[in-house]
Amino acid sequence: MHLVLSEKSSLLQSMDEKRNSNLLLVIIRDYRLFKQMYGNDFVGQLDRELRDSLEKAAHEQRQCASSSVVAVGSGKYALVWPCGDMSQKGLGDLAYSFKLKAQNALKRTMLKWTGLGIELGMGYSIIEAGSDWKDSFWKGIREAQLCAGQPMKLNDLEITDHFNTIIRQQNISCKYQPILDFRTGSVYGWEALARGPQGSPFQSPLMMFEMAEQLGSLFSLEEICRRKAIQNLGPITKNQRLFLNIHPKTMADPSFTPGKTIQLLEEVGLNAENIVFEITERHSIQDFSLFYRTLEHYRNQGFRIALDDTGSGYSGLSTVADLQPEYIKLDKALIENIHRDPVKRALVETTVTFADKIGSKIIAEGIETKEQAVCLLDINVHFGQGYFLGYPEFPRPDLAPHCKELNSINDMSRKAFSCSMPVGQVAEAPYSVDESFLVSDAQDFFKNNVQFSCIVVTSENDVPRGLIMEYHLNRQLSSQYGVALFFKRPLSSVMDEEPLIVDENMPVEQAARLAMARETLKAYDDVIVTRKGKLYGAVSVQKLLNTLAKVQVEMARGTNPLTGLPGNVAIEQEVEGKIDAGNAFSIIYADLDHFKVYNDTYGFQKGDAIIKLAAHILSWAIRKHCPENSMLGHIGGDDFVLITRPEAVEKTCISALRCFKRIVKYYYSEQDRDRGWILARGRDGKEREYPLVSISLGVIEINGHCTLMEVGERAAAIKKYAKSIPGNAYAKDRRPPLGTSPPGR
Repeated sequence: MHLVLSEKSSLLQSMDEKRNSNLLLVIIRDYRLFKQMYGNDFVGQLDRELRDSLEKAAHEQRQCASSSVVAVGSGKYALVWPCGDMSQKGLGDLAYSFKLKAQNALKRTMLKWTGLGIELGMGYSIIEAGSDWKDSFWKGIREAQLCAGQPMKLNDLEITDHFNTIIRQQNISCKYQPILDFRTGSVYGWEALARGPQGSPFQSPLMMFEMAEQLGSLFSLEEICRRKAIQNLGPITKNQRLFLNIHPKTMADPSFTPGKTIQLLEEVGLNAENIVFEITERHSIQDFSLFYRTLEHYRNQGFRIALDDTGSGYSGLSTVADLQPEYIKLDKALIENIHRDPVKRALVETTVTFADKIGSKIIAEGIETKEQAVCLLDINVHFGQGYFLGYPEFPRPDLAPHCKELNSINDMSRKAFSCSMPVGQVAEAPYSVDESFLVSDAQDFFKNNVQFSCIVVTSENDVPRGLIMEYHLNRQLSSQYGVALFFKRPLSSVMDEEPLIVDENMPVEQAARLAMARETLKAYDDVIVTRKGKLYGAVSVQKLLNTLAKVQVEMARGTNPLTGLPGNVAIEQEVEGKIDAGNAFSIIYADLDHFKVYNDTYGFQKGDAIIKLAAHILSWAIRKHCPENSMLGHIGGDDFVLITRPEAVEKTCISALRCFKRIVKYYYSEQDRDRGWILARGRDGKEREYPLVSISLGVIEINGHCTLMEVGERAAAIKKYAKSIPGNAYAKDRRPPLGTSPPGR
């Protein structure tokens, strides 16, 4: 293979004509076989990941930060940098370190395509200065290739001595990452994460455990990690858990007995029920028969099992069936962008259902954003872990403060200011791409993914920029020159640059009205839903209309049959939702005075007419003076409730009182209307004069957390006071708003 010009230039910069140069050679073994069996896409991905890994590793090493990574053959890459004070042993140490990091970088791709791990070839040599660079370079490559063909003698490396010193001195620390219980919002447990000495090659647990396995010291290392994790955890409740990473080989080791661990636990006041052994084996574990024979014995002692990396390729359904773990930890690859990927969401939903049926609990790993956490909460995942919820720290940390602000989409719908369902609850994760996505790729996507009807085009920060519907794309491409004009152009050339975009909290009926008000050609395009300006989901017009019909039917079941206004259940949900939302609001309780006397005198039909009159006037007052998210409900009989913002109360009450006073007299006979009273029998059976029906309004304000019982008690008191005022009147509670802390507290 000939070096390309750019590689030759960078290589010359890395080599010093006056000094020798170090050379490391990394080889993907069986490269040609991989290419024949799996194709160019697979080996191309291996090439890219290997090169990226080597460049990253070189950048992290001070000695070779100036090195260049160049391709020297199929699946072969060389690193070259000027020799410093590094010894031959030091170069071997570096080679081994690079090998482990590169193998780990390629592991996921290898498992995805082949189901196997990978063993890279690694060799090293010295390029002598003073001669032709090209001859010296290729001579060094040949020597490194011979070195790569021989087994690496770990006992000859300085890094091995360093590792053995760490084990001997037990120079290992432990950090703890919290695990969130989505159901309670509290810490369910912590995963213990081992760390080697800071600044050493073994600061990374990957390097430490890879070396331990190569040297046969895995049990010794894990025993130290396990003891330190237990001793440094601190007190926890009996319902909390400590997750300990453990290799199946370790558990199957005859020296590994539950007795030692139980003794450790007793010393710190814990028991076996607090401990979860997290199986972290990155290869198939079905060959470890001793592991399976002893697993049930440890479970009988009270220990629990978690299967790590489920869904990554390491751990499949067969492993779950064999282990029957109490906890299934979903790999972070499944969690990434789950809020925007309907396939991942469906897969996790199915896994949760499966886990519930077999008595397991799901732990989602790698949660890095609030959107991911909310999505997982909404689909009933049991537990979560990730940087968004809390970083690994020592001493053990609590959850991040913003975890308390998590609300599922279902919670949001209950807390919405409108009685209508928010559109965010019916939105689904769309397929989104950037503006450079090709039209041809979009057509292929629609052909292969019939469940999608649209593609959302976004900017780098997830802000929606456009929409392409499949039927619009097909229409454009089927025109006379459509394919020639657009097929290889970016999707931005054919997308709708002005799609309908709504916030997740917009009521469904409002979104449906906006959708149907569009021009005919776009009337049935999907609606893009955002959260704080960023893409959240998409919803079809058909789903909007179906949901709207369903909501209307459900609301009809809870409405008052006389006025058609929402009844007690809807009122309670609205009040609870506003209390939980934490915003100040007022409740106006309306009650008709002397209504029973009127109803008894004029009959039920006339009485119903008075109640309808009150409903119409209150509805008119709300529409005129209150914000859109206000609500009028009919408790029953002649009692109504208005829920609105405090600043709208005065105008609403005055308008309603004046209007009712002016109109209600026309519901009486001319004689009663002219004299302003009626002669009727009261509850005591005695006949007396009674004033015309009037309306009393009692107002309370809520500005914090309180109970419905507290609301009812205060409302009853202010309503009683309002009714004591003759005629049409309203009274405001002058006490501090409910939910306000008393002075001095």
